[in-house]
Amino acid sequence: MTKEIKVLIVGAGFMGTLHAKAYAQIDGVRIVGIVTRSLASSAPLAETLGGDLPCFTDFDEALQQTQPDAVAISTYTDSHYGYVSKSLQNGLDVFVEKPLAETIEECQELFDLANRMNKKLYVGYILMTHPSWNRFIEVSHELGKPLAMRMNLNQQAKGDFYDTLHNIMQVQSPIVDCGVHYVDIMYQMAQSKPVRVHAIGCRNWDKVPEHINNYGQLQVEFEDGSVGWYEAGWGPMMSEVAYFVKDVVGPEGAASICPAKGRSDDKDHHVEANTIVRHFAEQVDKEFVREDEAIHIDEPDHEGLALLEQQEFIDCIRLDKDMSAHQDRVMTSLRIVFAADESQKTKKVVTL
Repeated sequence: MTKEIKVLIVGAGFMGTLHAKAYAQIDGVRIVGIVTRSLASSAPLAETLGGDLPCFTDFDEALQQTQPDAVAISTYTDSHYGYVSKSLQNGLDVFVEKPLAETIEECQELFDLANRMNKKLYVGYILMTHPSWNRFIEVSHELGKPLAMRMNLNQQAKGDFYDTLHNIMQVQSPIVDCGVHYVDIMYQMAQSKPVRVHAIGCRNWDKVPEHINNYGQLQVEFEDGSVGWYEAGWGPMMSEVAYFVKDVVGPEGAASICPAKGRSDDKDHHVEANTIVRHFAEQVDKEFVREDEAIHIDEPDHEGLALLEQQEFIDCIRLDKDMSAHQDRVMTSLRIVFAADESQKTKKVVTL
């Protein structure tokens, strides 16, 4: 019989709720409590889960009373270091939403601590377990080298999504918060070490701190000559035109994600990649030999993706998976986006 894994949920917002609902579907996993800043914040999730779950505002009290095996942290970035560090020191496995922490030094320290404690520290890069994005990476490997990778995610702020974006930017710029996903994809496509990063940005939303740019773009160069571009802008002023671009170009052709038209404030649409268009560059007499190919993938919705991600975390625990590749992907993507943040502030190219 598989040993039961008791999970303490920390944070009950959009992602915390998705993850908690995923755990409720995994055999041998039991949610033992919810931690939020106020008990009122925990109530909707506790009701959704349908059980008489204990709710806490104090993390230490929650750890003591629930005695979990693992902790799932879906709070704002400025709280990650403290929660993750304390959980690992208590001998617990940890899932934490991206970014792992506020500085590259803190991130490395947490991975080092996890390794010393022989515990799993899994960071929530939902595209890592996304079937369509993994197929996108596979197709990119058919395109030759060097690659030119172009990606963006610009998001309008309104309604409940206004508060989400506004609150994140009190701590972190969009180019860091969401950028980790897409520079990780570039790293997997290029399969080469990033060597230089340059970025520019501006602050055109007066509701965020003066040191935070709500709009930014980065350029990253890889050792093999491949290059990547990423753009992220958040706020009520953002355009709905060309807010979602995901493509890769190589000597043998190109691949592009072409999702159904949605809105930038549609959270499900951000990860959608159910159609990949593969373009073939081969020509005879200046005419293309092959028609573009549409690769259709029957992918899960956001809740289904959260289930895939949490199942992977649980498998890492149960199967004692080697975390070195995961750590490398997380740290490499963080080095790129933190370098981009530095480049925006210093107006200089950063060498990695």
